[in-house]
Amino acid sequence: MNPNENQQITDAVTQSNVKVVAEAPAMALGNVYQSAAHSTGLMFENAVAAQQQQNTLAQAAANQGVMQIYSLDTVSDAISIAKMLNPDK
Repeated sequence: MNPNENQQITDAVTQSNVKVVAEAPAMALGNVYQSAAHSTGLMFENAVAAQQQQNTLAQAAANQGVMQIYSLDTVSDAISIAKMLNPDK
């Protein structure tokens, strides 16, 4: 085997190792950025879901309030009729 061939193989392997080591910080930082972007996306999704749930609760509360307002006349009529039927009470 020619000694130059061994040197060429060694150089190729060394260059490959240097390339991998040189790219490692960029790959790691890319992974960090991707994780941060994913976490931020999940945070916004959760915020939207919470807002939707709060909106549903507000609508239900408003509906209950309107139902109570509409039932006031009925309740007062029932009380008046009950007093007329039972004047002792």
